[in-house]
Amino acid sequence: MLLAPITEVHDLPARERLLHTAHRLFYREGIRATGIDKVIAESGVTKVTFYRHFPSKNDLVCAYLEMRHTLWMAWFADALARHGKAGTGLAALAPALGEWFRREDFRGCAFINSVSELGDTVPEVNAIARRHKQDMADLLATTLLPPSPTQAQDAQALALVVEGAIVRVQLGEPVPAVLASVSRLLSAWGAA
Repeated sequence: MLLAPITEVHDLPARERLLHTAHRLFYREGIRATGIDKVIAESGVTKVTFYRHFPSKNDLVCAYLEMRHTLWMAWFADALARHGKAGTGLAALAPALGEWFRREDFRGCAFINSVSELGDTVPEVNAIARRHKQDMADLLATTLLPPSPTQAQDAQALALVVEGAIVRVQLGEPVPAVLASVSRLLSAWGAA
């Protein structure tokens, strides 16, 4: 499953070229550090074409996050399914995260990064990030947790484990150590 957008964008329609280019640049370099002129130049469109598709940089940022959400959720669901075996449940989480953390282009969570960069200056970004985090928790609930009266709360706790692991790796902690901590937490949870 494809986590990152394609890098060869020259044959795509202009809007798609802009989105794929913005995705690559915003995720790698940051939103504030990436100017519209750079996105325009690297996507090979004119300013007029850019503004026809995205009236502002904020519109492009929101479209980028929507695209990232779609790509990441599809990858994550696939990774959990590939690493899950009948009866393993929570054990699929650490190896799925490990796939992502070991990618050469890993730069943390695009949604955490975006909210950190933009704060409350673009409320739509916070709304998209909150929806992404809820969708992730919902996926964890339906793929890793058995039905129970506390399934939603347990999924939120699992999401907190995921978020903590992402930040620890982004801060430079070795991936094996982070994954060992995740596995230890999940083993203790399963034993309880």
